[in-house]
Amino acid sequence: MEFAVESVEQKVSWTGRPVGARPSRRAYLMVTGFALVLVALPFWFWYDSWFGRALPDASIEEFLNNRDKPRRAQQALIQIGEKMTRGDVSVRRWYPRVVALSTHPSIELRQTTAWIMGQDRSYEPFREALRKMASDGSLLVRRNAALGLAAFRDSAGLAEVRTMLRPHTMMAPVAGVLKYRLKEGEYCNSGTLLGRIGETEVRSDLPGEVRKLLQKDGTVVQAGDPLVELSTDDQHVWEALRALFLIGNREDLDQIRPFLRSPNQKLQEQAQRTLRQIESR
Repeated sequence: MEFAVESVEQKVSWTGRPVGARPSRRAYLMVTGFALVLVALPFWFWYDSWFGRALPDASIEEFLNNRDKPRRAQQALIQIGEKMTRGDVSVRRWYPRVVALSTHPSIELRQTTAWIMGQDRSYEPFREALRKMASDGSLLVRRNAALGLAAFRDSAGLAEVRTMLRPHTMMAPVAGVLKYRLKEGEYCNSGTLLGRIGETEVRSDLPGEVRKLLQKDGTVVQAGDPLVELSTDDQHVWEALRALFLIGNREDLDQIRPFLRSPNQKLQEQAQRTLRQIESR
C-alpha cells in the first residue's frame, strides 16, 4: 500500500534562512558584538569624563588648551590641584594658564580655578587673580576666591567669608508669577530647582535646607524680591571657620560662638580653634 506524502512548504526568514533553523555563527558574532558595543560605549564615556582618572602631562596640556570643552580644562585643573597638594613643583609651568582660565565664561571652570589658586601661596599672580574674582557674578566663585585669599592671609574676601556663617536668601531673578517646587524643610544642593517665575527656572545658588518660603505660592513677584531662606551648609561653615582662623578679628567672635554648640563635632572643634586663635592676636 502506498501512502501519499503531503508536500509542506518550508518558510524562510528575510535573511533567506529557513524559519526555526539554528542561527549561523556569523549571526551569533553580530549579536555578541552589538551587545559589547552597548556595554562599552557608556563605560568609555564614563571613563573618559571621570575626573578621578589620572592624566599624563601631555593630556593635561591638551585639556588646558581645549576651548570648546570646559569640562576637559576642569579635569586638568583638578589633576593640577592634586599634584600641588603632593608638592609636585612641575605643575608651576601651567600656572600662567590657570590664571588665564580665571576669566573663562564657564562658572564651573572659574570655581575650580579659584580653588586651585588658593593651594600655592608662593605665586603672587594667583592672589592678584583671586582679588578680581572676589567680585565675580557667581556666588560660589566669590566664596572660593575669598577662601583662596584667606590662604594668602589676605582679608580682601573677609566680608564674603562672613556670609558663609549666616543663612542665605535667594532673590527673584525676574518678575512674574511664582510657583515653588520645594517645600520648607527640604534640602537642596547647588543648582537644585527651587521653583519657577513664569517660564524662568529659579535654581539654588548654594546647598542648604529650605528654612522659609518668603512669598506665597502663585503670587506675582518683582525682580530682587526675596524668595527663599536657606540654612547654612556645614561644609561651607567649616571652610569659613578655617579662613577666619587666618584672617578673622574680634568682630567675628559673636558669629563664631554659636557653632560651639553645633551638633556637628567637626564644627565645634574648628570653632574652638578659631576662637582661641583670634583671641590670642
